[in-house]
Amino acid sequence: MKVKLSAVIITFNEEANLHRCLSSITDVVDEIIIVDSYSTDATEKIAKEYKVNFFKNKFDGHIQQKNFAITKAKHKHVLSLDADECLSEALKESIIETKNNWVYDGYSFNRLTNYCGQWIRYCGWYPDKKLRLWDSTKGTWQGQNPHDQFKLYKIATHGFIKGDLLHYSIASIEEHLLVIDKFSTIAAQEMYNKGIKFPKIRSWVHPIFKFIKQYILRFGFLDGKNGFRVCNNSAFSTHMKYKKLVKLYEQNT
Repeated sequence: MKVKLSAVIITFNEEANLHRCLSSITDVVDEIIIVDSYSTDATEKIAKEYKVNFFKNKFDGHIQQKNFAITKAKHKHVLSLDADECLSEALKESIIETKNNWVYDGYSFNRLTNYCGQWIRYCGWYPDKKLRLWDSTKGTWQGQNPHDQFKLYKIATHGFIKGDLLHYSIASIEEHLLVIDKFSTIAAQEMYNKGIKFPKIRSWVHPIFKFIKQYILRFGFLDGKNGFRVCNNSAFSTHMKYKKLVKLYEQNT
């Protein structure tokens, strides 16, 4: 079955990434939807250089925003991207082939992440399989903010296609620390809202196990200095998430 495809992207202050993202999909999709959280930079100006349908919507969470964005798509078959992602040439070809012969309800492909100018192939970061191409009537965005995940319904079928989704994640160590601070705050608040509790020792034990898992068991050392930084900062992020959750309970008792 041949289908038409809507690309759906949510944005906030993505002027550094948006050209790369949009230019990689213009020859692949039939429609581009952007839902923006009232950016204060050149995001809207850049978006309008391309043929996109641009909407603004208050940001209440990644999951909520992405589910809202789907409702703006004209076509039920959707390619979902973040603004700091783009399609490799191999993935472009695979998606075009899939559009012309759509078989499954959803398709996954691998994501390859660029960290401080280096493609990270270990640390548990690759292959990072993502379900980003689907019939939007067959599933929904779920998960725990800020870690959203599209999940197909149980009766849906699932395939895999070749090619990497290129993720330009972190440009500097300083940026990584800012991201950790932001996302650990969101994650802690989400856990608090759900009433999740744990022994305080977990804020120290879990980061240690996370570092060992990524750096040794998942061969993070093979990515060199940046592999160590990725694993160390991932462990630090876990520590900060639990530390902030403890603080929320202390402040509200």
